[in-house]
Amino acid sequence: MIRIKTINNISPLGTDLLSERGFSVSADFDDPDGIIVRSANLLDYVPQSNLLCIGRAGAGYNNIPVSRCTERGIVVFNSPGANAEAVKELVLCELIMASRDVLGSIDWVKSIADMGEEIPALVEKGKSSFAGPELMGKTIGIVGLGATGALVANAALELGMKVYGYDPFLSVDAAWRLSRDVMHADELSELLPRCDYISINVPYTEDTRHMFDAEAFSKMKQGVRITNESRAEVVDDDAMLAAIDCGRVARYVTDFPNSELIGIPNVICLPHLGACTPESEEKCAIMAAEEIYDYIVNGNIRNSVNMPNAYLERMGKSRLCILHHNVPKMLTNFLKLIGAKNINVEHMINKSRGELAYTIVDLGDDVSSKMEKEIRDMGDVLRVRVLQ
Repeated sequence: MIRIKTINNISPLGTDLLSERGFSVSADFDDPDGIIVRSANLLDYVPQSNLLCIGRAGAGYNNIPVSRCTERGIVVFNSPGANAEAVKELVLCELIMASRDVLGSIDWVKSIADMGEEIPALVEKGKSSFAGPELMGKTIGIVGLGATGALVANAALELGMKVYGYDPFLSVDAAWRLSRDVMHADELSELLPRCDYISINVPYTEDTRHMFDAEAFSKMKQGVRITNESRAEVVDDDAMLAAIDCGRVARYVTDFPNSELIGIPNVICLPHLGACTPESEEKCAIMAAEEIYDYIVNGNIRNSVNMPNAYLERMGKSRLCILHHNVPKMLTNFLKLIGAKNINVEHMINKSRGELAYTIVDLGDDVSSKMEKEIRDMGDVLRVRVLQ
């Protein structure tokens, strides 16, 4: 039986989906076929030889040792878009908090709770201390136009804002989700000087680390307001604090608190609330479970963060799934061996992703253990599976 290990509390809508399809799901497995995880830190986790895949019930995956998994032929999935609505709603809240001192006003009202009949007059006198600009008519830059960024961009248009978007890796699917009224910036430097507000929604990678550094802040308008639903490391904290100190940044709202930022005037830190809704957790769990199931049972890869995505309808008697390095003659070698065994190829697909490739071949006959071993022993092959 296929064993799936859960780490964190995973919504039953996801785990039940796997159980109902014949998988055994438990937090107690030591050598599972698959793992489904939310935010637990797996960076020190040493995967066993049996592990086929890890499904992240969420979008970010910097808690997973992706490079180590790749070396072992372990597919890592995330759940892009499943929590996008929840994060979008929080970004809208953050834009308001970046504009008006909502939190300060609440604390101030609590401070006058004992003033009795004087409260109405005090409120009228004191409210101007917490005022701030309206969103309508202002310009916002959306950095990162994936599932969340696209929703934020469209919502900002509905609020009457002028919207610029920047994403050098904008996919066709994401482009279809965007309103045609979102103006496209070819470079980040083109967007920054135009904006009264900036919403950061890029994934955290080595390429986006400290994307917002001193040079980026120097190009911004004086008094810009920034929200961060990406990751802490996308922003250089020292550069941000300097920008706040000189007034370049009027307010910074981040979902990723740390000791450098907590308690700093004009910095609002939230406790990573972006995807913290029951609906989001359910949708993420279902997506991760579906990805794990389809890969283990059918060999299909969707939403992988480290391997090529490849989908093929099942045909033939058996399916050969090969993860390998993207080097010349690999397909030739696979097909030559299959032909030598007098087995007909019914259907196949080969997808690449940088230095990696994934080949799925549907065959008209069974694959022997000897043939499977011959493929496994070929140079540059990471993993071979035979599905009947």
